[in-house]
Amino acid sequence: MSSLPVRAAILTVSDTAAQDNSVDQSGPTVRQILSDRNVVVGEKDHTIVRDDVEAIRRVVRGWTGREGVLRIDWIITTGGTGFGVRDVTPEAIAPLITRQAPGLVHLLISGSLKHTPLAALSRPVAGTIGNTLITTLPGSVKAVKENLETLFTGGVIEHAVDLVRGGTGKVVHAAMGTSHSADPPTSHHHQHHHDHDHHHHHHHGHHRPQPRSTGALSHDPTAPASARHRHSPYPIISLEQALKIIDEKLESLPVETRLVDHTLREYILGEDIYAPQDAPSAATTNVDGYALRSTDPAGVYKVVTSSTHKISEPVPAGTIYRINTGAPLPAGTDTVIMVEDTKLVSTYSQAEAGSRSELVDEEKEVETLAQIPVGENVRKPGSDVRKGDLVMKKDEKLSGGGGEVGTLAFVGRTEVSVYKKPVVAILSTGNELVDLQRPQPAANKEQWAGIYDTNRPSLRAALEGLGYTVVDLGIVEDSIDSHVNAIQKGLDEADLIITTGGTSMGPADLLKPVIERNFDGTIHFGRVAIKPGKPTTFATIPVSSSGDGPGYKPVFALPGNPASALVTFYVFVLPALRKLAGWPSGSRSLPRVRVLLQSPMPFDPRLEFHRAVIKVQSSTGVLEAWSTGGQRSSRVASLQGANGLVVVPPLTKDSQKDKLEKGEWAEAILVGELQVA
Repeated sequence: MSSLPVRAAILTVSDTAAQDNSVDQSGPTVRQILSDRNVVVGEKDHTIVRDDVEAIRRVVRGWTGREGVLRIDWIITTGGTGFGVRDVTPEAIAPLITRQAPGLVHLLISGSLKHTPLAALSRPVAGTIGNTLITTLPGSVKAVKENLETLFTGGVIEHAVDLVRGGTGKVVHAAMGTSHSADPPTSHHHQHHHDHDHHHHHHHGHHRPQPRSTGALSHDPTAPASARHRHSPYPIISLEQALKIIDEKLESLPVETRLVDHTLREYILGEDIYAPQDAPSAATTNVDGYALRSTDPAGVYKVVTSSTHKISEPVPAGTIYRINTGAPLPAGTDTVIMVEDTKLVSTYSQAEAGSRSELVDEEKEVETLAQIPVGENVRKPGSDVRKGDLVMKKDEKLSGGGGEVGTLAFVGRTEVSVYKKPVVAILSTGNELVDLQRPQPAANKEQWAGIYDTNRPSLRAALEGLGYTVVDLGIVEDSIDSHVNAIQKGLDEADLIITTGGTSMGPADLLKPVIERNFDGTIHFGRVAIKPGKPTTFATIPVSSSGDGPGYKPVFALPGNPASALVTFYVFVLPALRKLAGWPSGSRSLPRVRVLLQSPMPFDPRLEFHRAVIKVQSSTGVLEAWSTGGQRSSRVASLQGANGLVVVPPLTKDSQKDKLEKGEWAEAILVGELQVA
């Protein structure tokens, strides 16, 4: 099957939703489920139309007519499949289908009948239109969830898309044949403990956690090296499975109240924001000039200002009021003439100013060059926002661009509810590591001086650059006590722990044993079929909950090689942090883009994230990708200057080639700012 993700489009068919998009619930449900399955839905690939045959066909024809990178693999419609008078989706779609798929129709109906006999009244159609698969689902959220679960079971949709794309289906069959062995390990003991015994595991330094897990898969760290595992007890799982497990195991942190200021960058709103009053609250000007009456003809007028005339009193006849942008109009005026449309006639002399020295050289008379119509250059009360208007929605991101924070200030909010942003604890493991800022010189020339710890500085730079607070737990030596103390400190002070090193098969690789045996944690996966990053581990450790948060804290144990650590941080940890921080599901992972390769990139038996420099070709707007050179996981230089990870498909027995060639299109994950070529 192609390494490119499945691209889908969603069509909601509903007279009601076509009039008010906010009532559409089934469409967003489809989008959420597809996102959870790593199916791509473009920003403009979700459309709502009324129950009308031609309207439905017009949208579907537009989607099936696409070619190249924007080609739609799968169209899902929701609504209009019943026996209602206005239910015309089957009639609209059926004539467009070039190859019927009665098996999918049977699958949908039989799956729905398990839930309700009323499913017999549904009239789904399915098949292909050219090179695009199409399925029609009912309009209820419940039915949508049930139907999609049925379609995804057993890899049906993946297999269908593979075949429609021109594949043989062999890769999907192979994956289906091994899927059971790839399930993450579970432990009845761990689950029971997690659900019922939280009070045992929230330590504030009172006592050291003792080994107690009898269901651990990891090796016993107290046993000799000869007793260690020779083969990993953790099944190797796919990237998609790993991401799905992380998403299912984590939940957002609770909301908190914060001041509206510059520190709100990258937070997610925890409430809807309504305007407390009209804005502007009174008629104001949007230019510098003079407030006057629309009945005033062009001519010479006396000038008054805020210091010589009260705004609440009508401006006298023959007088105009000097006004600056944003200021309210004084009583009796209804329009504003721009400074550019006036001439200065006279100013106050020292004799005329008398004791009011501030009037010396101030404008006394100004000639207006035109008569200005009513409302010119005036912002009406409530023209920006009306009292009670929904200004911002819950779950919106307060970006670093400042617009959202400015909007909150504009409507007068001094405080706002946002999802708590996780605090992150980081540590590196290994007796061979040396702290760059506190090196310990070797006692003699024969003694190895060690290697500098690269991972903590690089991860801290990435985390703080993304707006997260970091607790640096330092370098942890290869002993059980050191590991226990560091992890306990991380549990006490942070919401998520990132470790690097200590995840492989060495007798001194202690993270998994300590997590399982000393903290009764659960290893949800311990190996992933990617390069770099095969030993990546995701675990949760139970903690006492105060009632406003989950009863666990996540731990990501990343490989020790520098390139592996950073790549797996962007692929696994960042989406997890964003879920904890309340980010909507469609925006948690870094953006994926299509790039034109400028360097060949060889295949590996595992899916590979090839470090690359991605530039925008200024003359064409095309994104081009250059390899950063050797991709060995220990070569930190492969990340120098890299702003993207090209997704290189795995080499399989069915592969027709052994590399991506220069000039081919590929998918890449953006991890930094784009450059211009």
